Amino acid sequence: MLKNRILIGRAEKKWTQQQLADAVGVSRQTIVALEQNKYNPSLVLAFKIATALEKEITNIFEYREHSC
Repeated sequence: MLKNRILIGRAEKKWTQQQLADAVGVSRQTIVALEQNKYNPSLVLAFKIATALEKEITNIFEYREHSC
């Protein structure tokens, strides 16, 4: 499972969802889905988001395997 801290990064920059969406070239709805963990970004989009938020990708996205 891929967890993210997009909302935290966005809050630190005082950006709206639309501002982040514009910065990375996606719709606001995509940012909503990402923040709600309903959508996993491509690797390219993940890097774009981390770069826009001025964070390392590992500070924004974290992969965890499900425990059986």
